[in-house]
Amino acid sequence: MTVPEVLVHRDAQLLAEAVAARLVTRLVDSVAARGTASVVLTGGGIGTAVLAELAAAPARDAVDWRHLDIWWGDERFVPAGDPERNETGARSALLDHVDVDPGRVRPMPGSDGPDGNDPEAAAARYASWLAAATRPEDHAPVPAFDVLLLGIGPEGHVASLFPGMPALYDDRPVVAVRGSPKPPPTRLSLTLPSIQAAREVWILASGAEKADAVALALSDAGPIQVPAAGARGRQRTLFLLDSDAAAKVPPQIGRQGAH
Repeated sequence: MTVPEVLVHRDAQLLAEAVAARLVTRLVDSVAARGTASVVLTGGGIGTAVLAELAAAPARDAVDWRHLDIWWGDERFVPAGDPERNETGARSALLDHVDVDPGRVRPMPGSDGPDGNDPEAAAARYASWLAAATRPEDHAPVPAFDVLLLGIGPEGHVASLFPGMPALYDDRPVVAVRGSPKPPPTRLSLTLPSIQAAREVWILASGAEKADAVALALSDAGPIQVPAAGARGRQRTLFLLDSDAAAKVPPQIGRQGAH
């Protein structure tokens, strides 16, 4: 797995702006190189703020949105349109404002989807969609996503992979998570092998309450205890932080400051 790079911005607003700008560049480069690009979205405060900044940025029009595949790393297993869903926030912040191809926007099924209130079947369905989108060169049951965005919880969770839970031992591409310590209790999530299939993994964190988790994720902690410690990209792993979230980054970890 790649060694993480740490980039620190002064505050959450500058962090969101910088990540949005970085994402534009990455997607433009991917489309130019291969004619297509793929991104995995996250929810949470900073994840949604990045999408809102992207929607507001003049540079957003540099992205060929019709050639972009959009996936999600996890989702609350509630009905489509529910305000708790990451998809709902992403549509409001960005996707409703750009010319995406609806057929290439692939939210995780909700509890009112084709599998009804059966999260295991919904997880298998999403895994089948991921498998159908793979190419021979991906060498995995999921696409080699260009960028996979993740938030991090105060206890070190990423996506809906919480410390010590069975999903961390699961090597299927997508799993149902029951009994989440953070409501709602039932969710769908990519597993660590799917996250590790991404070319680049970007972990976003803002706020002092994330500082301990960030420090642990950059230490020698194992992914069962600190799931974020297992979130690494094939080619690059970035921890994109504001100064509060970066306050406890171990001194031996190289970090780059930004304004």
